[in-house]
Amino acid sequence: MENTTANPGSVVDEESFSVRRSIRIAAPVAKVWRAVSEPEQISRWFGRAELDGTGAGATGRMTFPDDDAIPLRVEEHDEPHRIAFRWGNDDAAGFRRPVLDVATSTVFTFTLEPIDDGTLLTVVETGFERTSAPLANLESHRTGWDAELDKLVAFVERAVGGDA
Repeated sequence: MENTTANPGSVVDEESFSVRRSIRIAAPVAKVWRAVSEPEQISRWFGRAELDGTGAGATGRMTFPDDDAIPLRVEEHDEPHRIAFRWGNDDAAGFRRPVLDVATSTVFTFTLEPIDDGTLLTVVETGFERTSAPLANLESHRTGWDAELDKLVAFVERAVGGDA
């Protein structure tokens, strides 16, 4: 059951150069955690994710159809409460690099909280002030998180009782 009507869209904060969205997912924290932390699960709702390990410091990439691979690194891993990824996902043409550049990358953090009917998941992406086009990238990622997190809700809720 997709509940996007109960989940408002992402919000841009131009002062802190961040994008934020909180969603309610009718699934236990453990299922949502796997969906946002395990590459094989992430690949089923987001982009094709590959990591060379688990935990903070794991590196890899994320690939979307018809797009270049985006370098990725796990910055924080506090199972099952919080996971943060740094990625070189600068949407301006020509600014994506094959190697993660900390100086121009952004960080997105998933925070999971148990609630009565499942999980409250909040994503916050920061660091847009260091990108090539901060305001344009904020807007692009705002709409991106809306679409991707709606897919996450549908994926996890469809899999409740399954193996997600």
